[in-house]
Amino acid sequence: MVPDVSTGSSTLGLINYLFGKGRRDEHTDPHIVAAWDMAGAPDPGRDPTATYTQLARRLDHHVDLRTRELGGKQPPQHVWHCPVRTAPGDRYLTDAEWAEVARRVVAATGIAPEGDDKACRWIAVRHADDHIHLMATTVRADGRRPRTNRDGWRAQLECRKIEAEFGLRRLKSGDLTAPRTPTGAERAKAERQGREETAREWLREQAYAVAAAVRSIDEYFTVLRSLGIQVRPRIGPETGEVTGYSLAAPGDTANGEPVWYGGSKLAPDLSYNRLRERLPTQVLAERPQPVVDPAEPWHRTETAIRRAHAVLDSGGDAVAQGHLDAFGDTLHNLALVSHGSHRAELQAAAQVFNRARRSAIRADHQAATALREAAKELVYARHDPGGLTIALIFAALQLARAAAKWHEQRGHEQQATAAEQAFRHLQAGYQDAAAPVLADLTRRAPRATTISRFEQDLRAALPDQADRILVDPAWPALTTTLARAETAGHNPRRLLAEVAAQRELDTAERPAEVLNWRISAQPNRRMQGARRRSTVSGTSSISATSIPPATSVRTKPEEPNRHR
Repeated sequence: MVPDVSTGSSTLGLINYLFGKGRRDEHTDPHIVAAWDMAGAPDPGRDPTATYTQLARRLDHHVDLRTRELGGKQPPQHVWHCPVRTAPGDRYLTDAEWAEVARRVVAATGIAPEGDDKACRWIAVRHADDHIHLMATTVRADGRRPRTNRDGWRAQLECRKIEAEFGLRRLKSGDLTAPRTPTGAERAKAERQGREETAREWLREQAYAVAAAVRSIDEYFTVLRSLGIQVRPRIGPETGEVTGYSLAAPGDTANGEPVWYGGSKLAPDLSYNRLRERLPTQVLAERPQPVVDPAEPWHRTETAIRRAHAVLDSGGDAVAQGHLDAFGDTLHNLALVSHGSHRAELQAAAQVFNRARRSAIRADHQAATALREAAKELVYARHDPGGLTIALIFAALQLARAAAKWHEQRGHEQQATAAEQAFRHLQAGYQDAAAPVLADLTRRAPRATTISRFEQDLRAALPDQADRILVDPAWPALTTTLARAETAGHNPRRLLAEVAAQRELDTAERPAEVLNWRISAQPNRRMQGARRRSTVSGTSSISATSIPPATSVRTKPEEPNRHR
């Protein structure tokens, strides 16, 4: 059961909508199911002699009194509106049941507390099987305004109780950190224009993706404008500095004027103040310089993700929340620079994880600087290293699962669900990208004598996990990776022990697969160090290289990534 509280200034306009045919003739039987006084509330849906104007006058009676007391000044946003909708698949509720829902919601939100004879006047209108509309004028009989602070949150809590008592689908409780949902008018507009998402939703995703890639707020505004998005900064009257901003989507107009959405109206963490916590306010003089090893950004990001995983296990809540926010940036940038059919799943993961990256816990963004900076370096990476991409996706899906558990332990139901959804998308993307690579590694497995030697190394390095690893279908692929590592100068036994120590393997369903990607993610400098040691000892003269993937996930010629 979903409540959606909003306020307005036109009583008559809302009444005309509630008892009218609807924007698409969807109102088939509008009628009042509950009111502050059923005997005194005329019902245009049941009494043909009751006009909209009569009902509006009755509901506006106390507002008119208050207006006269204020010298003709109308109270701001005095019309309170709250649709309450059951979830898809829920059973049919009778008018009497909806009446009880209405009375409980207006009582819980402070509109009409139970037993308060001076409470606001309100009505509940039903014009569909699955929802009602609550409407009230927020002026009490004693001339005061009702105490409706946090009314949306209180309506949600009451709906959770109603769901349990009525046997309805139990929805996730919110914590006032969710972004605003598009209005019915916004959705109808998107349908008329043939778009799957509203302007509000499109702007939100663009803003998240750009914020993840840029290195300053000035660059944030510049890149948004380059995408055709209109940007309107809000300037403080006294300081002359930017204090906020609004965005308008290309072609989204009303009466010929752009439709503006403030950053905080798109999502709480897209407000100007929240962005300043993560981005400098001045343009940076220099961009990151190209590194000698083109795979270095991938190595650094994979390492930062593994460290973030450890933070969720043992770090403080504020530090962990900061890493989850930075991980959200990582997912956006990983999707930006990835290629192949798995990219769509990565983009979907980034979008749904936006809900998991914020909660009521205030994030410590400074603690997650390493992960955020590593993620931004991916944007400038000009090399898609195939196997390293898969290793990074694999690390990301492990962190997404850990994020879901972290939120679940703290009662963050909506965030836990979003993180689990992101995990599912990452898992699908990983399987799409990894399957051909693992198949090729398996096909290139070394001969039986070499595999037998690696089995001995495995039992010596990881005696407690050896049996599970050997029965893993990815074991043949792991032997190919070990053979390549050995050629590059690594000691297989020492390497297995080292990568296994990065994180426990007890909870891994496919431990051989985990080890394979951990070895593949080892940076070049480690290979070079091992190679130099081997060369000094006179055991080999082959030049050092990183462990290459068996096949590349890129299907097109190499192209440099463009900045968003």
